[in-house]
Amino acid sequence: MSARILVVDDILPNVKLLEAKLTNEYYDVITASNGKEALEKAVQDAPDIILLDVMMPEMDGFEVCRRLKENPVTSHIPVVMVTALTDTSDRVRGLESGADDFLCKPVNDVALMARVRSLVRLKMTIDEWRSRETTANTLGVMQENTHVMSQAVENANVLIIEDQTFEARKCLETLQHDHHNVFSVENGVLAMERAAITDLDLIVISLNMIDEDGLRLVSHFKSNERTRSVPILMVANEQDMHAVARGLEIGAHDYILRPVDRNELLARVRTQVRRKRFQEKLRNNYETSLSMALTDTLTGLFNRRYMNVHLEKILQEAPESRKPLAVLMFDIDNFKSVNDTHGHAVGDEILKVFSHRLQQRLRSFDLLARMGGEEFVAVLIDIPFEKACYVSERLRTCIAKDPFPVSSDVEKLSITTSIGGFWISDENVDVEEALKRADDCLYEAKNSGRNAVVFVDKGKLNPDDYKEEERSRNS
Repeated sequence: MSARILVVDDILPNVKLLEAKLTNEYYDVITASNGKEALEKAVQDAPDIILLDVMMPEMDGFEVCRRLKENPVTSHIPVVMVTALTDTSDRVRGLESGADDFLCKPVNDVALMARVRSLVRLKMTIDEWRSRETTANTLGVMQENTHVMSQAVENANVLIIEDQTFEARKCLETLQHDHHNVFSVENGVLAMERAAITDLDLIVISLNMIDEDGLRLVSHFKSNERTRSVPILMVANEQDMHAVARGLEIGAHDYILRPVDRNELLARVRTQVRRKRFQEKLRNNYETSLSMALTDTLTGLFNRRYMNVHLEKILQEAPESRKPLAVLMFDIDNFKSVNDTHGHAVGDEILKVFSHRLQQRLRSFDLLARMGGEEFVAVLIDIPFEKACYVSERLRTCIAKDPFPVSSDVEKLSITTSIGGFWISDENVDVEEALKRADDCLYEAKNSGRNAVVFVDKGKLNPDDYKEEERSRNS
């Protein structure tokens, strides 16, 4: 997953060291040597993450972070403060300024890379919701101005999973300062029961429980649809950094090391609650204002109008972001004969199941729309060419593999789809050209016998070339 990272430090060797480490992990690195330059580049270059030194002349990192978070253009960009300061009060001050984390020099490489990857995923999700909000404004639908730091941090539902009574009580007493509704449990079974009946805003998981695997709990909560979007704060010992890094990889949002400082705990909880409410505000604004105007009433997917406007915005930003994308055009094979033979009610059932299967196999920040009739379009964001081919084959297979349940006498119908794909890296193309090139490949796929994928410049994909990857992913 590529990302653009802004490194801010007034000491050149520090900049070069971080730049080398991040470049080695294939990140695109830009640098700034002072606070003023950092603020300018944050607006001009739109980084995905900012690594910010604290001790700088003229304007220190705390002030830079505060200004970044006050500016609606940059407030959503994750900030990680990197500094030689080790006092807990400094960490708390950084978090209260809006920083997402506070790493001490010399930086632990495992912690740094895990934190960067975690925040890149978070940023991509927020970017997609902000992009959809912008699209709504373009289409004339009014949106409420939403700001990260303006979100309330009190009265959240917090679940604590900790088997050490003293530690659990310490967390509970601390969080009551912000009037949170705190539920403390000793094991995973009780945690699952509580999560099933309570809409949680944060889950705090100890990685040091005697009879419970904390990372297994993290994985469970992130794979469960009800708790997938709930932020997770891990509590660990300093020697647990590899476990912490693994937790961040599988979806946890933050961590705090023992002995837990009450003020730091409160600050980290506020950060996570604030971010969750910011994302919910974006999602609620978007869903309320666009549900009928820009979605297909039958399938619930975006309609042609939304796709055209949003894809235009994505294509305009693609050369600057240097993140490749793929445009896929789908057509349900022989759909007319389904309507003619079984009626339009069955045809509608097919369209609903078809759209659901595609949705289930695309990422949350990918774009899927019904263009009309039996024609659909998907836009895969930030995806390499071979990965785009694999995903296309996976989508084709998920349609053809299992018959579609229908309410007619036959009960199930075998359905296939043809797919045309156009991968865009550094080309400047508009919506019309992107859709036409994908549609030309779709036409070729149907002429080649249907139930096939054809990509621009590659031709018809051989399904056998992608089975090995599928087996490895499922193993």
